[in-house]
Amino acid sequence: MPLTQQDIDAEIAAEHAAYARRVADGAPVEHHPRRDYAPYRSSALRHPRQPPVTIDVRRDPELVELRSPAFGERDLSAVDDDLTRHHHGEPIGERITVSGRLLDRQGRPVRGQLVEIWQANAAGRYAHRREQHDAPLDPNFTGVGRTLTGPDGSYRFTTVRPGPYPWRNHVGAWRPAHIHFSLFGPAFTQRLVTQMYFPNDPLFRYDPILQSVTDDAARQRLVAVYDHGLSVPEFSLGYRWDIVLDGPDATWIEEGR
Repeated sequence: MPLTQQDIDAEIAAEHAAYARRVADGAPVEHHPRRDYAPYRSSALRHPRQPPVTIDVRRDPELVELRSPAFGERDLSAVDDDLTRHHHGEPIGERITVSGRLLDRQGRPVRGQLVEIWQANAAGRYAHRREQHDAPLDPNFTGVGRTLTGPDGSYRFTTVRPGPYPWRNHVGAWRPAHIHFSLFGPAFTQRLVTQMYFPNDPLFRYDPILQSVTDDAARQRLVAVYDHGLSVPEFSLGYRWDIVLDGPDATWIEEGR
């Protein structure tokens, strides 16, 4: 029998209660969810079951380069960071500006790093051949972009606000509107993937993926802040979202998924 939203709500409540008990007992605060978080049904199938492969760079330092993607600043075009300009026509939807800074655990800027995003269109549909949501495609919106962080660690994207979409985790499951982020550190083997959400979304409490971050403060750090100063007059609304790579204020990472 398929699980309902009520079933998932009960599982999420049990997971959060168990986390609260561990914290009360003095266990370390866990910012990242378990890889097999039960309410997120497919997590049991989507995480590694074997230990990571270790490359001894002292023995062969070129091995890392051979196993890593190649990328250079010249590979970026002038419009890679503006998802509204990738086609001849205008995409449908509310245009937004998303900006922030990439920071290390001491709050120092991380410069010259590749930031990639991908997202659904305004109707909640990805431009992907395996997409099964029957919402309309937008011929003028592909939903992918990239940029490099500036000297102050800043990044900036122009895009459209994505729509929520259904998924088959359980009956009545909908994902809140979100943008996926991929971040590369000093080496291409240091890749982090996370998601940015929009403030005051009513679907937050029903989403097992977001609720798998059982620490409330860490969960709130995934939500962007509306910033009127980033809004472009008569064009877009602005959202600010800083990303912290590690430390106690680290942004949640989709580790092993």
